[in-house]
Amino acid sequence: MEGASFVDGKLGKNACPAFAFHSFVLRKEALPFLFSIILFNDLHLFFYLEVGVFRIPAAILAAFLLFFVVLRLLEPRFIFYPLKYPKGDWETQRYAFEIQDHFFETADSVRLHAWYLPRQDAIATILLFHGNAGNLSHRLDLLAKFRENLPVNIFIFDYRGYGRSEGKPSEAGLYRDGEAAYRYLTQKLSVSPDKLILFGRSLGGAVAVDLAQHEKAAGLILESTFSTGKDMARRMFGAIPVWWIMKIKLDSAGKIQNVKMPKLFLHGTRDELVPIELGKKLFALAPPPKKFVAIPGAKHNDIYETGGETYYQAIAEFILECISPKANLAAN
Repeated sequence: MEGASFVDGKLGKNACPAFAFHSFVLRKEALPFLFSIILFNDLHLFFYLEVGVFRIPAAILAAFLLFFVVLRLLEPRFIFYPLKYPKGDWETQRYAFEIQDHFFETADSVRLHAWYLPRQDAIATILLFHGNAGNLSHRLDLLAKFRENLPVNIFIFDYRGYGRSEGKPSEAGLYRDGEAAYRYLTQKLSVSPDKLILFGRSLGGAVAVDLAQHEKAAGLILESTFSTGKDMARRMFGAIPVWWIMKIKLDSAGKIQNVKMPKLFLHGTRDELVPIELGKKLFALAPPPKKFVAIPGAKHNDIYETGGETYYQAIAEFILECISPKANLAAN
C-alpha cells in the first residue's frame, strides 16, 4: 500500500479486504426466518438455527451472511485505491528531464497510460510497477530521485482504473496490464529483455512476480512487498479470519518459486504497512540467486529517501550484475 490501503499508499484510507465466511448447511425451513431478519431487521425475534451440533441466533447469522455478501461484492473497492485523472500531480514541466506520454492496449482491449523517461547514458531500463493508492503522477518525486541516482531509462504505467488508464481494477486485470506493459516495452520500444529490470513496489510487487514467472528479464527488484494477500489480511485483522472468503489472492509466495532470474529484495525496518517479516517470508521462498537488503529506519513510503546511498548503491550494483554477460548466461 503506498498510500493507504490494502497494500501501498499515501493517499487512501486503510483498506478492509473482506471478511471470511465459513459455508454452513442450513435447514430449508430456516431460510424464511433468515430472510425475514435480513429484510425487515426483525432482531427482537430471537430465532435459532441449528448448524451441526451448534445453535446460532438467527439474527447474528443473518447479519453475518449479509455482511459476507456485501463485502464479497465490493471486495475490489476495499483492496484497490485508484485516483483518476485529473486528480494527481500532472505538472511535469517543472522537471528538467523528459517525460513522454505513451498509450497501449491490453489483451482484453483496455487502453492504458504510461510515462517513459529516456536517458542517453542509460545502461538498462526499469519497468516500474507502482504501489496501490493514487496514480503514477504521485510518483514524480520518486522518478526524479531515480533519474538523479540511477543510469537507467524508466517506464512507469498506470493499472486499469488508475490515472488516465481506462477500465476498473481487478487482480486478473492488473496481471494483464503488466503483461501489456512488458509487451509494449520489448516490442514497440525495442527494449531487450537482457537489459530490462522489473521493479515492483508494494502491490506492484505482486504484479511484477506474476509477470516474472513467465517472461524474460535481466532481474527482478521487489520493494516493500508482501507474501500473499491473505498474509496481509492476517496482519491487518489479527484473529478475525477475513482471509477465509477473500477472492483476491495476490499470491506472490506461490509464484516466486517459478522466478529464476536474479532477485533483489528491499524493505524498510520500520515499515508500518507491510511488515518486513512478510518481505522476508517471500525472500525465503524465492530460489537463488537472490539478495535481501534491509533499510534501517525506513518506513513504507520513505524508503527511497531514508535509504540514501545504501539504497541506491544496492540497486545500482544489482543492475550492473544483472546486465553482465555472465549474469545473462546464468539466467538463461
